[in-house]
Amino acid sequence: MNAKLYVSRLSGTAAVPPSKSAAHRAVVCAGLAGGTSHIEHIEYSDDIRATMDAVRQLGAKVVEGETGLCIEGCKGFATITHPVYCKESGSTLRFLIPLFSLTAQRVRFTGAPRLFQRPQEVYHLLFQKQGNHFEQTEAGITILGQLRPGEFTLPGDVSSQFISGLLFAAPLLEQDSIIRVAPPFESKSYVDMTMDALRRFGIRVDMRAGKQTVYRVAGNQHYTPCDAAVEGDYSQAAFLGVLGCLVGGITVQGLAQDTHQGDKVILDILRRCGGKLAVRGDSIKFERSLLQATEIDLADCPDLGPALIVLGCFCRGTTVLRNAGRLRLKESDRIAAMQQELRKMGAQIEAEADGSTVTITGVALHAPTEPLLGHNDHRVVMSLAVAAYGAGVPAMLLGANAINKSWPGFFGVLQSLGAKVVLEDDAR
Repeated sequence: MNAKLYVSRLSGTAAVPPSKSAAHRAVVCAGLAGGTSHIEHIEYSDDIRATMDAVRQLGAKVVEGETGLCIEGCKGFATITHPVYCKESGSTLRFLIPLFSLTAQRVRFTGAPRLFQRPQEVYHLLFQKQGNHFEQTEAGITILGQLRPGEFTLPGDVSSQFISGLLFAAPLLEQDSIIRVAPPFESKSYVDMTMDALRRFGIRVDMRAGKQTVYRVAGNQHYTPCDAAVEGDYSQAAFLGVLGCLVGGITVQGLAQDTHQGDKVILDILRRCGGKLAVRGDSIKFERSLLQATEIDLADCPDLGPALIVLGCFCRGTTVLRNAGRLRLKESDRIAAMQQELRKMGAQIEAEADGSTVTITGVALHAPTEPLLGHNDHRVVMSLAVAAYGAGVPAMLLGANAINKSWPGFFGVLQSLGAKVVLEDDAR
Protein backbone atom coordinates (compact mmCIF):
# COMPACT_ATOMS: atom_id res chain seq x y z
CA MET A 1 0.00 0.00 0.00
CA ASN A 2 1.20 3.48 -0.88
CA ALA A 3 -0.05 6.77 0.58
CA LYS A 4 -0.41 10.03 -1.30
CA LEU A 5 -0.17 12.84 1.24
CA TYR A 6 -1.61 16.23 0.28
CA VAL A 7 -1.12 19.59 1.94
CA SER A 8 -3.85 19.75 4.58
CA ARG A 9 -4.96 21.74 7.59
CA LEU A 10 -5.22 19.45 10.57
CA SER A 11 -7.01 19.92 13.88
CA GLY A 12 -9.47 18.13 16.12
CA THR A 13 -9.59 15.27 18.60
CA ALA A 14 -8.37 11.70 18.21
CA ALA A 15 -8.05 8.67 20.46
CA VAL A 16 -4.79 6.76 20.57
CA PRO A 17 -4.79 3.00 20.10
CA PRO A 18 -4.23 0.68 23.07
CA SER A 19 -0.67 0.15 24.20
CA LYS A 20 0.85 -2.64 22.14
CA SER A 21 3.34 -3.33 24.93
CA ALA A 22 0.61 -3.68 27.55
CA ALA A 23 -1.57 -5.78 25.23
CA HIS A 24 1.23 -8.31 24.57
CA ARG A 25 1.66 -8.77 28.31
CA ALA A 26 -2.05 -9.12 29.01
CA VAL A 27 -2.51 -11.72 26.27
CA VAL A 28 0.46 -13.78 27.52
CA CYS A 29 -0.73 -13.72 31.14
CA ALA A 30 -4.33 -14.51 30.22
CA GLY A 31 -3.13 -17.40 28.07
CA LEU A 32 -1.42 -18.89 31.13
CA ALA A 33 -4.27 -18.30 33.59
CA GLY A 34 -6.43 -21.23 34.64
CA GLY A 35 -9.78 -19.71 33.78
CA THR A 36 -11.39 -17.11 31.55
CA SER A 37 -10.07 -13.57 31.18
CA HIS A 38 -11.55 -10.66 29.25
CA ILE A 39 -9.11 -8.17 27.75
CA GLU A 40 -10.80 -5.02 26.46
CA HIS A 41 -9.45 -2.23 24.24
CA ILE A 42 -7.42 -4.31 21.79
CA GLU A 43 -6.03 -3.14 18.43
CA TYR A 44 -5.72 -6.15 16.15
CA SER A 45 -2.30 -5.28 14.78
CA ASP A 46 0.03 -7.82 13.20
CA ASP A 47 2.18 -7.97 16.34
CA ILE A 48 -0.73 -8.62 18.69
CA ARG A 49 -2.14 -11.28 16.37
CA ALA A 50 1.25 -13.01 16.46
CA THR A 51 1.09 -13.22 20.26
CA MET A 52 -2.55 -14.35 20.18
CA ASP A 53 -1.66 -17.17 17.78
CA ALA A 54 1.32 -18.17 19.91
CA VAL A 55 -0.70 -18.57 23.13
CA ARG A 56 -3.23 -20.59 21.12
CA GLN A 57 -0.40 -22.98 20.27
CA LEU A 58 0.41 -23.27 23.97
CA GLY A 59 -3.15 -24.46 24.52
CA ALA A 60 -5.18 -21.31 25.25
CA LYS A 61 -8.51 -20.59 23.59
CA VAL A 62 -8.69 -17.05 22.22
CA VAL A 63 -11.99 -15.61 20.97
CA GLU A 64 -11.90 -12.24 19.23
CA GLY A 65 -14.56 -9.62 19.82
CA GLU A 66 -14.99 -6.27 18.12
CA THR A 67 -12.95 -4.43 20.74
CA GLY A 68 -11.59 -7.13 23.03
CA LEU A 69 -10.65 -10.73 23.68
CA CYS A 70 -12.05 -13.60 25.70
CA ILE A 71 -9.17 -15.89 26.60
CA GLU A 72 -9.49 -19.25 28.32
CA GLY A 73 -6.02 -20.02 29.63
CA CYS A 74 -4.29 -23.33 29.00
CA LYS A 75 -4.77 -25.99 31.65
CA GLY A 76 -1.66 -27.80 30.47
CA PHE A 77 0.66 -27.21 27.56
CA ALA A 78 -0.50 -28.51 24.20
CA THR A 79 1.49 -30.62 21.74
CA ILE A 80 3.31 -28.23 19.41
CA THR A 81 2.59 -29.46 15.89
CA HIS A 82 3.90 -26.60 13.74
CA PRO A 83 6.34 -23.68 13.96
CA VAL A 84 5.47 -20.64 16.05
CA TYR A 85 5.19 -17.82 13.49
CA CYS A 86 6.17 -14.54 15.16
CA LYS A 87 5.84 -12.32 12.07
CA GLU A 88 8.04 -9.30 12.88
CA SER A 89 7.25 -9.17 16.59
CA GLY A 90 10.31 -9.15 18.82
CA SER A 91 8.04 -9.13 21.87
CA THR A 92 6.27 -12.31 20.75
CA LEU A 93 9.52 -14.13 20.11
CA ARG A 94 11.36 -13.11 23.25
CA PHE A 95 8.39 -13.37 25.61
CA LEU A 96 7.46 -16.86 24.40
CA ILE A 97 10.81 -18.68 24.01
CA PRO A 98 11.14 -19.43 27.77
CA LEU A 99 7.47 -20.42 28.02
CA PHE A 100 7.59 -22.80 25.05
CA SER A 101 10.70 -24.40 26.54
CA LEU A 102 8.48 -25.56 29.42
CA THR A 103 6.61 -27.83 27.01
CA ALA A 104 9.77 -30.01 26.84
CA GLN A 105 9.25 -30.30 23.09
CA ARG A 106 11.32 -29.31 20.10
CA VAL A 107 9.88 -25.95 19.04
CA ARG A 108 10.68 -23.97 15.94
CA PHE A 109 10.15 -20.18 15.84
CA THR A 110 9.85 -18.51 12.46
CA GLY A 111 9.02 -15.02 11.26
CA ALA A 112 10.17 -12.22 9.01
CA PRO A 113 13.91 -12.40 8.15
CA ARG A 114 14.71 -9.10 9.86
CA LEU A 115 13.43 -10.53 13.16
CA PHE A 116 16.30 -13.02 13.33
CA GLN A 117 18.89 -10.35 12.63
CA ARG A 118 17.99 -8.79 15.97
CA PRO A 119 20.06 -9.87 19.01
CA GLN A 120 19.05 -13.23 20.54
CA GLU A 121 22.40 -14.16 22.10
CA VAL A 122 21.07 -13.65 25.64
CA TYR A 123 18.80 -16.69 25.32
CA HIS A 124 21.41 -18.64 23.38
CA LEU A 125 23.87 -18.34 26.27
CA LEU A 126 21.18 -19.05 28.87
CA PHE A 127 20.05 -22.24 27.11
CA GLN A 128 23.64 -23.31 26.53
CA LYS A 129 24.49 -22.84 30.21
CA GLN A 130 21.62 -25.14 31.21
CA GLY A 131 22.59 -27.76 28.64
CA ASN A 132 19.53 -27.13 26.46
CA HIS A 133 19.42 -26.87 22.68
CA PHE A 134 19.21 -23.44 21.04
CA GLU A 135 19.92 -23.10 17.34
CA GLN A 136 19.54 -19.90 15.37
CA THR A 137 19.72 -19.43 11.61
CA GLU A 138 18.58 -16.66 9.28
CA ALA A 139 15.28 -18.52 8.95
CA GLY A 140 14.43 -19.02 12.62
CA ILE A 141 15.24 -20.43 16.04
CA THR A 142 14.85 -24.02 17.28
CA ILE A 143 14.82 -24.90 20.98
CA LEU A 144 14.68 -28.15 22.92
CA GLY A 145 14.95 -28.60 26.67
CA GLN A 146 13.12 -27.25 29.69
CA LEU A 147 14.16 -24.08 31.42
CA ARG A 148 15.19 -24.90 34.99
CA PRO A 149 14.96 -22.69 38.09
CA GLY A 150 18.05 -21.02 39.43
CA GLU A 151 19.97 -17.76 39.28
CA PHE A 152 20.10 -15.85 36.02
CA THR A 153 22.21 -12.79 35.24
CA LEU A 154 21.09 -10.85 32.20
CA PRO A 155 22.57 -7.73 30.59
CA GLY A 156 20.40 -4.66 31.03
CA ASP A 157 21.50 -2.91 27.84
CA VAL A 158 20.45 -5.37 25.11
CA SER A 159 16.67 -5.66 25.39
CA SER A 160 14.33 -5.68 28.37
CA GLN A 161 12.23 -8.28 26.51
CA PHE A 162 14.60 -11.05 27.64
CA ILE A 163 14.03 -10.08 31.26
CA SER A 164 10.27 -10.03 30.76
CA GLY A 165 10.39 -13.41 29.03
CA LEU A 166 12.06 -14.98 32.07
CA LEU A 167 9.66 -13.25 34.43
CA PHE A 168 6.70 -14.82 32.61
CA ALA A 169 8.17 -18.33 32.82
CA ALA A 170 9.90 -18.35 36.23
CA PRO A 171 6.69 -18.49 38.35
CA LEU A 172 5.77 -21.78 36.65
CA LEU A 173 9.03 -23.50 37.58
CA GLU A 174 9.13 -25.97 40.45
CA GLN A 175 11.49 -23.93 42.63
CA ASP A 176 12.36 -20.30 43.21
CA SER A 177 14.47 -18.27 40.81
CA ILE A 178 16.53 -15.11 41.00
CA ILE A 179 16.98 -12.82 38.00
CA ARG A 180 19.80 -10.30 38.23
CA VAL A 181 20.04 -7.44 35.75
CA ALA A 182 23.55 -6.14 35.14
CA PRO A 183 23.78 -2.35 34.74
CA PRO A 184 23.10 -0.24 32.84
CA PHE A 185 19.43 -1.24 33.01
CA GLU A 186 17.88 0.35 29.92
CA SER A 187 14.15 0.28 29.15
CA LYS A 188 13.38 -0.67 32.75
CA SER A 189 9.94 0.89 32.36
CA TYR A 190 9.00 -2.01 30.08
CA VAL A 191 9.87 -4.50 32.81
CA ASP A 192 7.78 -2.40 35.20
CA MET A 193 4.87 -2.95 32.80
CA THR A 194 5.54 -6.69 32.95
CA MET A 195 5.48 -6.54 36.75
CA ASP A 196 2.11 -4.74 36.59
CA ALA A 197 0.67 -7.45 34.35
CA LEU A 198 2.00 -10.24 36.58
CA ARG A 199 0.43 -8.66 39.66
CA ARG A 200 -2.92 -8.34 37.91
CA PHE A 201 -2.86 -12.04 37.10
CA GLY A 202 -1.93 -13.17 40.60
CA ILE A 203 1.84 -13.62 40.30
CA ARG A 204 4.19 -12.43 43.06
CA VAL A 205 7.63 -11.11 42.22
CA ASP A 206 9.88 -9.24 44.64
CA MET A 207 12.17 -6.58 43.19
CA ARG A 208 15.19 -5.00 44.86
CA ALA A 209 17.11 -2.13 43.29
CA GLY A 210 20.80 -1.57 43.99
CA LYS A 211 23.98 -1.85 41.97
CA GLN A 212 22.09 -4.63 40.28
CA THR A 213 18.32 -4.85 40.02
CA VAL A 214 17.27 -8.23 41.39
CA TYR A 215 13.95 -10.02 40.86
CA ARG A 216 13.09 -12.92 43.20
CA VAL A 217 10.40 -15.17 41.80
CA ALA A 218 8.74 -17.89 43.85
CA GLY A 219 8.18 -21.15 41.99
CA ASN A 220 4.99 -23.24 41.79
CA GLN A 221 2.79 -20.20 41.28
CA HIS A 222 -0.40 -20.13 39.23
CA TYR A 223 -1.70 -17.40 36.98
CA THR A 224 -5.27 -16.43 37.86
CA PRO A 225 -7.76 -15.01 35.35
CA CYS A 226 -8.37 -11.28 35.23
CA ASP A 227 -10.62 -8.80 33.43
CA ALA A 228 -8.62 -5.82 32.24
CA ALA A 229 -8.66 -2.93 29.76
CA VAL A 230 -5.47 -2.02 27.92
CA GLU A 231 -4.41 1.59 28.44
CA GLY A 232 -3.68 4.03 25.61
CA ASP A 233 -0.28 3.95 23.94
CA TYR A 234 2.15 6.82 24.57
CA SER A 235 4.56 5.59 21.90
CA GLN A 236 1.81 6.08 19.29
CA ALA A 237 0.58 9.28 20.91
CA ALA A 238 4.06 10.68 20.28
CA PHE A 239 3.33 10.97 16.56
CA LEU A 240 0.18 13.00 17.18
CA GLY A 241 1.90 15.01 19.90
CA VAL A 242 4.77 16.05 17.64
CA LEU A 243 2.32 16.81 14.85
CA GLY A 244 0.15 18.84 17.22
CA CYS A 245 3.12 21.00 18.25
CA LEU A 246 3.86 21.62 14.55
CA VAL A 247 0.38 22.42 13.26
CA GLY A 248 -1.61 23.17 16.45
CA GLY A 249 -5.06 22.32 17.70
CA ILE A 250 -4.77 18.55 18.11
CA THR A 251 -6.20 16.86 21.20
CA VAL A 252 -5.24 13.27 22.02
CA GLN A 253 -7.53 11.19 24.22
CA GLY A 254 -7.11 7.94 26.15
CA LEU A 255 -3.78 8.49 27.90
CA ALA A 256 -3.52 7.41 31.54
CA GLN A 257 -1.41 9.69 33.69
CA ASP A 258 -0.49 6.98 36.24
CA THR A 259 1.20 4.76 33.67
CA HIS A 260 4.50 2.88 33.76
CA GLN A 261 5.01 3.43 30.04
CA GLY A 262 8.46 4.93 29.62
CA ASP A 263 7.34 6.63 26.42
CA LYS A 264 5.25 9.04 28.48
CA VAL A 265 8.51 11.01 28.58
CA ILE A 266 7.47 12.41 25.18
CA LEU A 267 5.46 14.99 27.13
CA ASP A 268 8.54 16.15 29.07
CA ILE A 269 10.63 16.22 25.90
CA LEU A 270 8.08 18.36 24.06
CA ARG A 271 7.89 20.74 27.01
CA ARG A 272 11.68 21.05 27.08
CA CYS A 273 11.58 21.93 23.39
CA GLY A 274 9.03 24.66 24.07
CA GLY A 275 6.00 22.61 23.10
CA LYS A 276 2.66 23.92 24.32
CA LEU A 277 0.45 21.22 25.74
CA ALA A 278 -2.29 21.05 28.33
CA VAL A 279 -3.23 17.88 30.23
CA ARG A 280 -6.86 17.46 31.31
CA GLY A 281 -7.61 14.03 32.73
CA ASP A 282 -6.83 11.47 30.03
CA SER A 283 -6.76 14.13 27.28
CA ILE A 284 -3.82 16.24 26.12
CA LYS A 285 -4.16 19.24 23.82
CA PHE A 286 -1.14 20.17 21.71
CA GLU A 287 -0.80 23.70 20.30
CA ARG A 288 1.45 25.07 17.59
CA SER A 289 4.78 25.94 19.17
CA LEU A 290 8.12 27.60 18.48
CA LEU A 291 10.43 24.69 19.15
CA GLN A 292 14.01 24.76 20.43
CA ALA A 293 16.60 21.99 20.22
CA THR A 294 17.51 19.93 23.26
CA GLU A 295 19.50 16.84 24.22
CA ILE A 296 17.54 13.59 24.65
CA ASP A 297 18.55 10.26 26.18
CA LEU A 298 16.87 7.33 24.37
CA ALA A 299 18.07 4.63 26.78
CA ASP A 300 14.58 4.12 28.26
CA CYS A 301 12.49 5.18 25.25
CA PRO A 302 14.07 3.84 22.03
CA ASP A 303 10.68 3.53 20.28
CA LEU A 304 10.40 7.33 20.29
CA GLY A 305 13.51 7.61 18.13
CA PRO A 306 11.94 8.13 14.67
CA ALA A 307 9.38 10.65 15.93
CA LEU A 308 12.11 12.55 17.79
CA ILE A 309 14.30 12.68 14.68
CA VAL A 310 11.39 14.39 12.93
CA LEU A 311 10.90 16.69 15.90
CA GLY A 312 14.56 17.70 15.70
CA CYS A 313 14.11 18.80 12.09
CA PHE A 314 11.63 21.46 13.26
CA CYS A 315 13.61 22.66 16.29
CA ARG A 316 15.79 25.74 16.14
CA GLY A 317 19.38 24.65 16.77
CA THR A 318 20.88 21.17 16.96
CA THR A 319 19.02 18.34 18.66
CA VAL A 320 21.19 15.54 20.08
CA LEU A 321 19.87 12.01 20.63
CA ARG A 322 22.09 9.90 22.87
CA ASN A 323 22.06 6.11 23.49
CA ALA A 324 20.38 5.69 20.11
CA GLY A 325 22.32 2.60 18.98
CA ARG A 326 19.39 0.21 19.44
CA LEU A 327 17.54 2.06 16.68
CA ARG A 328 19.79 0.23 14.23
CA LEU A 329 18.41 -3.14 15.42
CA LYS A 330 14.68 -2.62 15.02
CA GLU A 331 12.35 -3.52 12.12
CA SER A 332 14.78 -1.49 10.03
CA ASP A 333 17.97 0.39 10.74
CA ARG A 334 15.87 3.32 11.86
CA ILE A 335 18.75 5.76 11.92
CA ALA A 336 19.78 5.00 8.34
CA ALA A 337 16.15 4.89 7.18
CA MET A 338 15.28 8.27 8.67
CA GLN A 339 18.48 9.82 7.33
CA GLN A 340 17.84 8.51 3.83
CA GLU A 341 14.21 9.60 3.65
CA LEU A 342 14.33 12.95 5.45
CA ARG A 343 17.36 14.02 3.42
CA LYS A 344 15.01 13.88 0.43
CA MET A 345 13.22 16.75 2.20
CA GLY A 346 16.40 18.70 2.95
CA ALA A 347 16.98 17.47 6.51
CA GLN A 348 20.42 17.61 8.09
CA ILE A 349 20.95 14.44 10.14
CA GLU A 350 24.27 12.97 11.19
CA ALA A 351 24.99 9.84 13.20
CA GLU A 352 27.97 8.01 14.63
CA ALA A 353 28.64 4.63 13.04
CA ASP A 354 27.39 2.73 16.09
CA GLY A 355 24.35 4.99 16.30
CA SER A 356 25.14 5.99 19.86
CA THR A 357 24.65 9.67 19.01
CA VAL A 358 22.41 11.26 16.37
CA THR A 359 22.44 15.00 15.69
CA ILE A 360 19.69 16.84 13.84
CA THR A 361 20.07 20.45 12.75
CA GLY A 362 16.78 22.24 12.36
CA VAL A 363 16.07 23.43 8.81
CA ALA A 364 12.99 24.18 6.72
CA LEU A 365 11.87 20.96 5.05
CA HIS A 366 10.72 21.02 1.43
CA ALA A 367 8.65 18.58 -0.61
CA PRO A 368 10.61 15.36 -1.13
CA THR A 369 12.60 15.13 -4.34
CA GLU A 370 11.43 11.56 -4.89
CA PRO A 371 8.98 9.14 -3.22
CA LEU A 372 9.58 8.38 0.43
CA LEU A 373 10.15 4.72 1.37
CA GLY A 374 8.68 3.10 4.45
CA HIS A 375 11.51 0.54 4.87
CA ASN A 376 8.94 -2.03 6.06
CA ASP A 377 8.91 -0.20 9.40
CA HIS A 378 5.72 1.09 11.01
CA ARG A 379 7.42 3.83 13.01
CA VAL A 380 9.35 5.08 9.99
CA VAL A 381 6.12 5.34 7.97
CA MET A 382 4.26 7.23 10.69
CA SER A 383 7.20 9.56 11.31
CA LEU A 384 7.52 10.44 7.63
CA ALA A 385 3.81 11.23 7.47
CA VAL A 386 4.22 13.57 10.45
CA ALA A 387 7.18 15.24 8.71
CA ALA A 388 5.20 15.89 5.52
CA TYR A 389 2.07 17.22 7.22
CA GLY A 390 4.15 19.20 9.72
CA ALA A 391 6.12 20.86 6.91
CA GLY A 392 2.97 21.45 4.88
CA VAL A 393 4.29 19.68 1.79
CA PRO A 394 2.90 16.91 -0.41
CA ALA A 395 4.60 13.53 -0.51
CA MET A 396 4.26 10.04 -1.92
CA LEU A 397 4.97 7.40 0.74
CA LEU A 398 5.65 3.89 -0.52
CA GLY A 399 5.20 0.82 1.66
CA ALA A 400 2.72 2.55 3.94
CA ASN A 401 1.12 -0.81 4.85
CA ALA A 402 3.90 -1.27 7.42
CA ILE A 403 1.56 0.52 9.86
CA ASN A 404 -0.38 -2.75 10.16
CA LYS A 405 2.34 -3.99 12.51
CA SER A 406 1.13 -1.72 15.32
CA TRP A 407 -1.53 0.82 14.27
CA PRO A 408 -3.63 -0.21 11.26
CA GLY A 409 -5.93 2.79 11.77
CA PHE A 410 -3.18 5.44 11.70
CA PHE A 411 -4.12 7.05 8.38
CA GLY A 412 -7.80 6.88 9.27
CA VAL A 413 -7.03 8.90 12.41
CA LEU A 414 -5.14 11.47 10.33
CA GLN A 415 -8.12 11.70 7.99
CA SER A 416 -10.42 12.33 10.96
CA LEU A 417 -8.17 15.29 11.83
CA GLY A 418 -8.54 16.74 8.33
CA ALA A 419 -5.60 15.19 6.51
CA LYS A 420 -6.12 14.45 2.85
CA VAL A 421 -4.48 11.11 2.18
CA VAL A 422 -5.21 8.68 -0.62
CA LEU A 423 -4.25 5.06 -0.05
CA GLU A 424 -3.44 3.01 -3.10
CA ASP A 425 -2.52 -0.61 -3.67
CA ASP A 426 1.08 -1.08 -4.73
CA ALA A 427 0.73 -2.26 -8.33
CA ARG A 428 4.34 -3.28 -8.70
